[in-house]
Amino acid sequence: MHIPDGFLDAKVWVPAWAIACGATAVCSRKSGRALGERKIPLMGVTAAFVFAAQMLNFPIAGGTSGHLLGGAVAATLLGPCAGFLVITVVLGVQCFVFQDGGLTTLGANIVNMALAGTAGVYPIIFLSARISKRTGIVLGAAIAGWVSVVGASLLCALELALSRKAPLAALVYAMAGVHSVIGIGEAVITGFFVSFLLRVRPDLVLGNDG
Repeated sequence: MHIPDGFLDAKVWVPAWAIACGATAVCSRKSGRALGERKIPLMGVTAAFVFAAQMLNFPIAGGTSGHLLGGAVAATLLGPCAGFLVITVVLGVQCFVFQDGGLTTLGANIVNMALAGTAGVYPIIFLSARISKRTGIVLGAAIAGWVSVVGASLLCALELALSRKAPLAALVYAMAGVHSVIGIGEAVITGFFVSFLLRVRPDLVLGNDG
């Protein structure tokens, strides 16, 4: 899902960069006010976890593979703004150090995976937690994990279609088909991880930290 350089027209990646920069500025300001001293180290630990988890691939039918996006995990632990910043840092490191995704398309990757795939799915977690503090959070995080992957893939398909790489219908069919399966893995991993944290360190999960 990391879009390389050369796949997006300037009319797509320039506005995407503008949206990404604006979202980063807003989330930085809001996170600075909302996070306490205990949450700042958690941002670093979460970034390290997501970065390491994204290195692990699991096979999908047809010879393709998928990996954890981690947006729902970050949103569950840190909230939408700090979670956005964590995924943005991970994407930046992957781009500049490992050449995973292009520099011109980094803004689009941030919009897809950090803005839509992390901050955008937080309402699912929040509303589910209102129903039940434990079961609701786990279920909401799992659903948010699936939505984050499929939603990010659909945005990617739209950006590629606007760049005239292929018809939108064909891109949606290809991207959503594969990533709906990848999203199941994301949902299972996210649900188990959040459930484990609620048993051993519930204070790390947003809404249970007092």
